[in-house]
Amino acid sequence: MAVLTSTYTTADIRNLALVGHAGCGKSTLVQTLLEHAGTIGHAGASERGQTICDFTDEEREHGHSLYSHIVHMDFRDRHINLIDTPGSPDFTGQAVSVFPAVETVAVVIDAQSGIESVTRRMMQRAERRRLCRMIIINKIDAQNIDLSDLLSSLTEAFGSVVLPINLPTRGGKGVIDCFRQKEGMSDLGPVAEFHTAIIDQVVEVDEKLMELYLEQGEITPEQLHDPFEKALREGHLVPVCFVASKPHDGSEAVGIDELLDLLANLAPSPLEGNPRPFVRGSDFDHELHFEPDAGKHVIAHVFAVRVDPYAGKLACFRVHQGTVTPESLLYIDDVRAGESKKPFRVGHLFKLQGKEHVEIDHAIPGDLAAVAKVDDIHYDAVLHDSHDEDNLHLRPIQLPEPMSGLAIAPKRRGDEQKIADAFSKMMEEDPTLKITRDSVTHETVIHGMGELHLRVLLEKLKTRYHVEVDTHPPKIAYRETISKKAQGHHRHKKQTGGAGQFGEVYLRVEPLERGAGFEFVDDTFGGSIPNGLMTAVEKGVRQGLEGGFIAGCPLQDLRVSVYDGKHHPVDSKEIAFVTAARHAFLDAINSAGPVLLEPVVHLEVTVPCRFMGDITGDLAGKRGRIQGTDILPGDMALIDALVPLAEVGSYQSQLKSMTAGQGTFTMELNHYDPLPAHLQEKVAATYKREPSTD
Repeated sequence: MAVLTSTYTTADIRNLALVGHAGCGKSTLVQTLLEHAGTIGHAGASERGQTICDFTDEEREHGHSLYSHIVHMDFRDRHINLIDTPGSPDFTGQAVSVFPAVETVAVVIDAQSGIESVTRRMMQRAERRRLCRMIIINKIDAQNIDLSDLLSSLTEAFGSVVLPINLPTRGGKGVIDCFRQKEGMSDLGPVAEFHTAIIDQVVEVDEKLMELYLEQGEITPEQLHDPFEKALREGHLVPVCFVASKPHDGSEAVGIDELLDLLANLAPSPLEGNPRPFVRGSDFDHELHFEPDAGKHVIAHVFAVRVDPYAGKLACFRVHQGTVTPESLLYIDDVRAGESKKPFRVGHLFKLQGKEHVEIDHAIPGDLAAVAKVDDIHYDAVLHDSHDEDNLHLRPIQLPEPMSGLAIAPKRRGDEQKIADAFSKMMEEDPTLKITRDSVTHETVIHGMGELHLRVLLEKLKTRYHVEVDTHPPKIAYRETISKKAQGHHRHKKQTGGAGQFGEVYLRVEPLERGAGFEFVDDTFGGSIPNGLMTAVEKGVRQGLEGGFIAGCPLQDLRVSVYDGKHHPVDSKEIAFVTAARHAFLDAINSAGPVLLEPVVHLEVTVPCRFMGDITGDLAGKRGRIQGTDILPGDMALIDALVPLAEVGSYQSQLKSMTAGQGTFTMELNHYDPLPAHLQEKVAATYKREPSTD
């Protein structure tokens, strides 16, 4: 394999993530950009699985991106790294996880579909991460579209900072630059109006330039370069570009060369973007910033991991400081497991071009590279070559929380370890995949972003790792508590011919406020229970907590006070007081009004305003409590509600059906509430307490 020697500098690098709703044409746009930059030949057709990015078997099967893929190109002495991300709402975690690698997030919008749910999420997340944002409106040659109305919707949704940098002409058959020129007429009106608007916006971040502009009435593009990038960094400008990456009539693509020119000349380099905040240890208040200096020691961050069953692990990283070479010895600073004590040699260093691995001789600050077959490397790891950088990590990015669950069990006996190994590898690739073993329901549950996400995971488990599982909806993890004070007592006495067992415990139980957990209090006096045996009493009480009373669910939100007892100088052993305490505790619970608690989630639903009444009515029918509603820009509504988890187990598909796919929601556990009596009876009827063996 030939090794590539690069000649570009950090100032020449441009790093962008292309994000947007599924179907907006991101992969085709990437393909067309590569073609126009002269990196590849004729662009392939995404519908025939010929794009450079969507190359995995799962992506060809589903017909759209499921992973983030990296490509690169050289254009006008600039080295441009693009990350093509999936657009399905179920895979937004894959898109967000690459944000630490880029300076700019380019949100692609389908001119026909307009602002969609993923559009809003990506704009908001990029803003929170202090990344530069731009909008690319694709398919501007489509029939029956109103680009003027779409631009107005963008301004309403994301503010007056949204301004076009070029404009469509001739019915979407061309574009005209409104940043560098002001003559001419576009499909949206006189170019001069848009030229003035964007210049006015840019000069606001530079007082001296604004004074000069007010005096002269015009500013050169060269004078605007630095203020333009400052406006991007400060979120004071979100430029809009118009393109048609694949015209409907088969003609030449529109706006691609202009977009490449924007990326090369106006997008920020790693020297110009906002600095990446690193922290040491768990002190998130003290940030560290590293200089993109090729001569200093290495600091790099792993933003993506891919696992091939045959080729091994491939880790994609961004160099923040120093120079990485095949001879570099790097430490993996593992936040989860502590300091890594043994460095690894890079060996082979790659640039990724879709599925192709291009071997390179070095990677400089700001560049994206990859290393293969390093077992200990993982997503979000920091790589360094200095002992002085122990316990260093990038400020964590907030990934979407997986809320769809599916209980799994092996189809074939003996496959448990294979399944565990396979999911372990898939979790390394996918930071939004979680697996739990519920101690209450005794189920293994995989948690994903939605039904499609879970379906793809199960398909991968079968085709890539050759194991199958049975699935069913997970049981609800109920809890138990008490509603009033009560007392309990038990004497444990056992004689077996030799030394016997004796222990007697008196205790009180009382409810605590919701969420308080459990308190154990020793209220004995006079040595009725020796101090050495009180730990056995607490152990017995905790056994009762874990086993539950109504339906075998853990008890919580109560205080247990042990106030008396008796012991025997010979027969009082630990096991006797464990047993006596457990039975005394259950005796008290029986009189304390035990109740089942169900998990209640905080649900935020975003839908077009016309669906607001349907959604609030549906949530009310699910025993939900509407906390409030807000009208958002772009004719959208936000509904805030508390709903029992049992009622929204399949809410994603229900919301999709009710809103024609336009509704989105977030969900997180809020608290536990008592289950209504008629439902508690149903749950309790399915539980059978195991007979005591004491």
